[in-house]
Amino acid sequence: MTVTVRSATPADAALIHQFILDLADYEKLLDTVRATEADTAAALFGPEARVFADIAELDGQPVGFALWFYNYSTFVGRHGIYLEDLFVRPSARGAGAGKALLAGLAKRCVDEDLGRLEWSVLDWNAPSIAFYDSLGAASMDEWIIRRLTGENIRKLAGLF
Repeated sequence: MTVTVRSATPADAALIHQFILDLADYEKLLDTVRATEADTAAALFGPEARVFADIAELDGQPVGFALWFYNYSTFVGRHGIYLEDLFVRPSARGAGAGKALLAGLAKRCVDEDLGRLEWSVLDWNAPSIAFYDSLGAASMDEWIIRRLTGENIRKLAGLF
């Protein structure tokens, strides 16, 4: 079995959207997905695209994806990559697709002199945590993620 990774193209929009739905289902968050296939296509391939995706293929068949964007660390003084989503179909797990996707992003970090590669993982997702630990990824336990959504964003925006 051969794993390859390639950059996503506009023809992959429906596939990527399906991967997003599959990931949300795995994470027990399917009911929170509001993005449509059109939203996904516009975000990745529209004129103001600010996110990117890579597709993992196993023997030529798509089995997973990584969706990412550039961030910036004022402390490091360099851009980095934030991995928003990483998903490999359950039937293909263990074949190296997830590692290949992460290795591709790590290579991009090295080639572009980026400061770091980071992502979040749900605290109950023991298989993923073990996988990330095996790669040497450090847990940032001292950081707490905070988020504004919906009405709270609108309320805060009204302060200005």
